[in-house]
Amino acid sequence: MTVREQIRSKAVEILKGLPHGLRYSELMAKIQEALPGVAKKTIAGNIWNLEVVVPDRVYKPARGMYLHVQYREVAPPDVSKPPAVPLETPKEQAFYEPFADWLVNELEECTRAMAVGGNRFKDKWGTPDVIGVREPRKSDIVKFGTEIVTGEVKIDSAGLITAFGQACAYRLFSHKSYIVVPADSPEDDVARLDTLARIFGIGLILFNAKNPKDPNFTIRVRAAKHEPDMFYVNRYMKLIEDELFT
Repeated sequence: MTVREQIRSKAVEILKGLPHGLRYSELMAKIQEALPGVAKKTIAGNIWNLEVVVPDRVYKPARGMYLHVQYREVAPPDVSKPPAVPLETPKEQAFYEPFADWLVNELEECTRAMAVGGNRFKDKWGTPDVIGVREPRKSDIVKFGTEIVTGEVKIDSAGLITAFGQACAYRLFSHKSYIVVPADSPEDDVARLDTLARIFGIGLILFNAKNPKDPNFTIRVRAAKHEPDMFYVNRYMKLIEDELFT
């Protein structure tokens, strides 16, 4: 049995014993535990489209959720998450990759996403922490145009206003822009961000800023799609073309 077959077989075996299914990240963790010798990227590359390669055994009842077909008529899957384990506050960069992965595999807003951050764009308007691209797959019946998605992550609730301004600026070259803030931010600040996000079409995500292994990203407001300025889209995407579009 090839590594690919082992991974998919194990995924189906795991799902067969869980009537309420699993989120992508939970399924990943269980497969890693069962196949410790297989790299995480190899597992990810072989389960992201399970419902396409083994439609007779696995299907998705919702975005980012996997369920064995024998439970198709069972009550809706439990998508609640267990309380995160308190940890010392890590560096902000530790959440970039997890958020990029979440955008692709759970929110399914992107087909590929990557951590950027720093001063990659060498521009006073800033560089997004995460950039993703959404392109039609071969299996899609109705094709759509390429979309760019950006994300600004903040672990310090003191910088929420600045983060919101950056997320707005990223709309210049992205079709959807998200701001990702700690779930334990002051409720008044979160309420204001919620309202502003709906007014300006910015997506708002809350997360556990103390545990990069289980950030528990939760969508509060989904980003509204708009048409960016294609001059700036091409200007900035040219800087990361080889990494994001290959």
